[in-house]
Amino acid sequence: MPKITTQFKEAIAEIPKKELEKLLLKIAAKDKQFHNFVVVNFVNKESGEKDLFDQAVSDIEKLMFKGYKGISDELKMANMLAACNKRIDEFGKFCKDNTLLLDLVMIVLKKPFSLPTKMFETCFTNYNYRVFLLLKKAITILETKLHEDYRIQYVPTLNGYLEVFHRTSSHLDYVYVMQHKINS
Repeated sequence: MPKITTQFKEAIAEIPKKELEKLLLKIAAKDKQFHNFVVVNFVNKESGEKDLFDQAVSDIEKLMFKGYKGISDELKMANMLAACNKRIDEFGKFCKDNTLLLDLVMIVLKKPFSLPTKMFETCFTNYNYRVFLLLKKAITILETKLHEDYRIQYVPTLNGYLEVFHRTSSHLDYVYVMQHKINS
């Protein structure tokens, strides 16, 4: 990131308003993250974040049905989870409401835990690792960024996921050292 000097600030202050508007529109057209930031903070403060959440959910649903490369179902799922995690990270860069962020993670986590648990027991550990990263992200958001009142909504589901994950994947070091339960 470039350093903003006082000379730069003064130069920006001298730009006419019409030119600033053109510049802002040009940047917003080129940079999706900047566009989303402007939408959430200036254009649509009330429902902008919810609209962008709905768009993220739609994007994740498309990612879940896209065909991925891989020699096994587990590797294809790992690639899908990585793509979904990337989309969650994009949303998280401008998201102020961490419940929306956690909801996105929970939508993605529902997929691997709705499949047969034997998929966790194969030699393709990239799949396990991607699930681990999403579980860890969900737990971190819940424990550090949300008020305790939200725990009742998410803890039972996450504890169920943790129980299945430990039962099937504790042979992996990163799963073995992961917490077994979230205290409600």
